[in-house]
Amino acid sequence: MLRCWSPSDAGLALRAIEANLEHLRPWMEWAKRYPMNEAQQAGQLRRMRGLFDLGQDFAYGVFSRDGAEVLGGTGLHPRVGEGALEIGYWMSARHTGRGLATEAAGALTRVAFEVEGVRRVEIHCDPRNLRSAEVARRLGFVHEGTLRQRLVAPDGVLRDVMIWTLLSEEYRASPAAATRVEAFDVLGKKLL
Repeated sequence: MLRCWSPSDAGLALRAIEANLEHLRPWMEWAKRYPMNEAQQAGQLRRMRGLFDLGQDFAYGVFSRDGAEVLGGTGLHPRVGEGALEIGYWMSARHTGRGLATEAAGALTRVAFEVEGVRRVEIHCDPRNLRSAEVARRLGFVHEGTLRQRLVAPDGVLRDVMIWTLLSEEYRASPAAATRVEAFDVLGKKLL
């Protein structure tokens, strides 16, 4: 289940992130801000929720079906230009290799094209993060190129970044379009 983070998720999110810091730190710049306490985590989630409610950035928690466990996080981010969104994702180490990142990114690809009406969706990853690149490939994204020394890694070193793109005219024929998803707005109205 994907849903917008809430400050009340702070305990669940904090446990999942802190249990996976060694797994996340090589790839996620934000992981260097940890450890933090539950109040600080609630503040982070409050900020994310505010941006979500304002339509400025869309960060989601990836939860178990019953909502009792955080399996990871994902988001649709408008940092790649007008008419485009970037998908980011992370999964807890014990939940990798099960297709959850592919399922989450596929669902957000559908939302980006079918709900938000964008022209382009991108996935960026470090070339050494083979699992992340494989998610993009499985969903039908095209590797447009690798930019040299563009990604500031958590250790402060500049790393290369792969750019994967799916265009609106390619979307319907892509594996991402076949992702099963039900999406609802804040009032519970079905969007997909």
